[in-house]
This record gives sequence, C-alpha cells and structure tokens, in this order.
Amino acid sequence: MRVRVASCRCGQLRATCTGEPVRVSVCHCLECQKRSGSAFAVQARWPDAQVALSGEFRTWSQQGDSGAGAKFRFCPTCGATLVYASEGMPGLTAVAVGAFGDPGFPAPHYSVWEDRKHAWVTVCADGMEHFA
Repeated sequence: MRVRVASCRCGQLRATCTGEPVRVSVCHCLECQKRSGSAFAVQARWPDAQVALSGEFRTWSQQGDSGAGAKFRFCPTCGATLVYASEGMPGLTAVAVGAFGDPGFPAPHYSVWEDRKHAWVTVCADGMEHFA
C-alpha cells in the first residue's frame, strides 16, 4: 500500500497518508485563496483513519463559503496549514498537496468555486469536472 508523507515548511509537523486519495481537488473559494496565499488551493482527501499526524499543531476553526465549518491544523513554528477537516465532507481529512513536495502527485479531478476563480487561471486535467 502506498504511503505518502506531507510536512509543514519547517518539517516538525507531518501527515502520513496511507493508500490513494479518494479525492484531489482545486478550490477557488476566497478562504482557500487566503489559506494558501495563492489564487487557488489544491488538496487531496483520505479517510480519517488513513491519515496520521505527528508533531505539534494548533487548530483553528472557520465557517467556509459553503456554510460548513472546518477545522484547520497548522504548525505553531512555521505557520503552515497542513491538514483540515470540513463538516461538508465528514470522515475525510484534506491534506495540502504542495506539502508533499511531489511534482508527480496525482492530478485533481475537481475544480470547485470557479465563480471565484481569477480570470487568468485555467485549470485542466484529463477528466476534470468544473463546478461554479
């Protein structure tokens, strides 16, 4: 079974993910833009039982654009958000794809909140589904 390890920027917080992600998506919502510091965020989701966190983290809760609450886990040293869980997708843990440092990571299949997408952004991959 495949094991992938994501880490924060300083390396003290890690998420060990077992198996393949059940969903890889790009989100253009304004809150994900703020969280990632980019025009969009890319995350992969695994069942909670397949993600093990190690290291110290802090938790911050926020209501997303959809109205669902989410809990974000971030490193208290470097501030990087590594994982989060949303009430909108119970039982799944989302991990920031960039935290894997793997350019060969599986491509996303979903692009969501595209009505908030920057006009200059184009997201495409084989089989990509687009949602406003």
